[in-house]
Amino acid sequence: ALLNAQATPTAETAEQQLVIAVERIWDRAEHSAFTDLIAFRGRYYCTFREGSGHIPGLNGLIRVLESDDAQQWRSVALLDEPHVDLRDPKLSITPDQRLCINLGGSYYHGKTRLKMESRVSFSDPEGRNFSPPQPIPMPPGIHTDMDWLWRITWHDGLAWAAVQQVPTGQPRTLQLVRSRDAQTWEAVHTMQVPHPSETTLRFLHDGRMLALIRRSGPSPSVGWLGLSKPPFTDWQYRELNLPLGGPNLVQLPNGRWLAATRGAGEKMRLGLLDVDKAQFTPLLDLPSGGDCSYAGLVVEPDQNRVLVSYYSSHEAKSAIYLATLRLNALEGW
Repeated sequence: ALLNAQATPTAETAEQQLVIAVERIWDRAEHSAFTDLIAFRGRYYCTFREGSGHIPGLNGLIRVLESDDAQQWRSVALLDEPHVDLRDPKLSITPDQRLCINLGGSYYHGKTRLKMESRVSFSDPEGRNFSPPQPIPMPPGIHTDMDWLWRITWHDGLAWAAVQQVPTGQPRTLQLVRSRDAQTWEAVHTMQVPHPSETTLRFLHDGRMLALIRRSGPSPSVGWLGLSKPPFTDWQYRELNLPLGGPNLVQLPNGRWLAATRGAGEKMRLGLLDVDKAQFTPLLDLPSGGDCSYAGLVVEPDQNRVLVSYYSSHEAKSAIYLATLRLNALEGW
């Protein structure tokens, strides 16, 4: 179903200027959620979790879709693991040009989570076949029974990630780790963030690392933005001007940062992030509601567009959507 951006009758809005179309691309499961999106070898890949609800219920599976044109999608993989709830897959490209999917693996008794680990799967060089999910062991000095390596970012041949840790009865912690193969990891630094949660890492042109950090403390718990120079053991943190949910960001060709999060009122919200001022400026909410967000972002300058995958439950059940935005309009906003 193609959803046209809804304009207000007063003036030309951000939706009119920015949004080309929003399409529902997958709704075959009872609950589809937590997306990511990537371009690889001239094709597009979208991954997400399928389950019976946000929390088991039935343990989640990881679906991988492929498309030649970002319009017609086909399933190329369904990852599962007996007795493990697989969640929140994230896509990246390894230095040897394979797709890497990192994901969470949780063990539940009813709705009570007993244990949390991380998993990784790799594609073949063509992106057609994916290996079974394998556990990612954490370094002995930082290991707990509740570790979740949330998103991998590759830079100069190394994989970097922030591991959120929620050991029972202890404060949350956030560990910066690195790896050469996304399987064996080395602890780098304990990030001094109160109540940390999902974290996306990116690199600036000058080599600094940027961390966009969701926090899960007393409400309202605004997100944090962290910056660090190599070797990434000395961080400066600043509060953002809003809470975060499923945070992601990508740099546009003009150097500005497009950020995605769950916005107020349970909406899939896009905005511009000013790194120097730690300020998020909302641009628009995509068609969404209820259980939603967790966006994947792909910038395509040659096609003057930005693709945004996300999930939302505003049309009866939680489904997967793809928005197409005008890049030149975003850069001129």
